[in-house]
Amino acid sequence: MTTLQPGDKAPKFSAKDQDGNLHKLEDYSGKKLVIFFYPKASTPGCTAEACNLRDNWETFKAQGYAILGVSADSQKRQQNFKEKYELPFPLLADEDKKVIEAFGVWGPKKFMGKEYDGIHRTTFVIDEDGKIRDVISKVKTKEHASQIL
Repeated sequence: MTTLQPGDKAPKFSAKDQDGNLHKLEDYSGKKLVIFFYPKASTPGCTAEACNLRDNWETFKAQGYAILGVSADSQKRQQNFKEKYELPFPLLADEDKKVIEAFGVWGPKKFMGKEYDGIHRTTFVIDEDGKIRDVISKVKTKEHASQIL
């Protein structure tokens, strides 16, 4: 779905997390960053994906990664999701879809024979220089950390 490829510069973004803190791409300069886009907080696939990343958090930290989750959910919904599953990383509440559209992960989807617009579950791995190192569009929610590391 996204047109972004490994080697491209990551799109600049700024959005607030579940606590109202602003996150921008430049905040992560000099760090490796995983940005995972998911359709909806607290749904089965999104929960499996977020919890798999949570369960591998120490490995990500040891390898110098920061992680950001992004969906179009409200700050309150992101906060509930983060607290309920004890997620150690920020979740951006991108209700106006600026970050989602900058990364090109919004578009037509099909589910149970219905077509609608939504977020395509996609993960971007960004290097210390702000370049995209990997784009994972076929996310395996229960083993997503192993797709990244």
